[in-house]
Amino acid sequence: MSEKPPVDDERHAAKMAKKKAARDKIMATKTDEKGLIVVHTGKGKGKSTAAFGMIFRCIAHGMPCAVVQFIKGGMATGERSLIQDRFSDLCEFHAMGEGFTWETQDRARDIEMAQAAWEKARELIRDPKHRMVLLDEINIALRYDYLDIDEVVTFLVEEKPAMTHVVLTGRNAKDELLEIADLATEMELLKHPFRSGVKAQIGVEF
Repeated sequence: MSEKPPVDDERHAAKMAKKKAARDKIMATKTDEKGLIVVHTGKGKGKSTAAFGMIFRCIAHGMPCAVVQFIKGGMATGERSLIQDRFSDLCEFHAMGEGFTWETQDRARDIEMAQAAWEKARELIRDPKHRMVLLDEINIALRYDYLDIDEVVTFLVEEKPAMTHVVLTGRNAKDELLEIADLATEMELLKHPFRSGVKAQIGVEF
């Protein structure tokens, strides 16, 4: 096994200085601020987790924010408990789902709950005091046509306050939503313990 050649500290420093200068030049052109439409989708784990990370950043900065859960709601989660117990003055939390569709087995009820959650979401987004609103698992409601994608897109484009960030999570994000997104991330599944017989665990999944 051959040894790696020694690192030339001076050459490395020069290379990093050149990289920093190029990066600083790029960053100097990024001066705009706006409320973003952010989409987390894909089959991999971490969509809601990453979104809640953004919510907790807002809380840490003293920025009022809100969460609407479209599917989850029938069971307690760590995020909800922490926000409601410690940060309810900064973050409104509305768990308006009753579980996944295969659990409720009542399409009419699912549609009713999704519509109610969307009405609450619009109310929260319209209020300019909220710097960020998380619509958790709304993509599932859109996938099953519990909500009209055109209505959601039109609202976000035409009525969202200019400085409000809206984060939308869930698998199978509609193309129409991805089209208007400022930031879209697809979580790719590489491995998951569920496939090895490991159930959802507290602190990891909820």
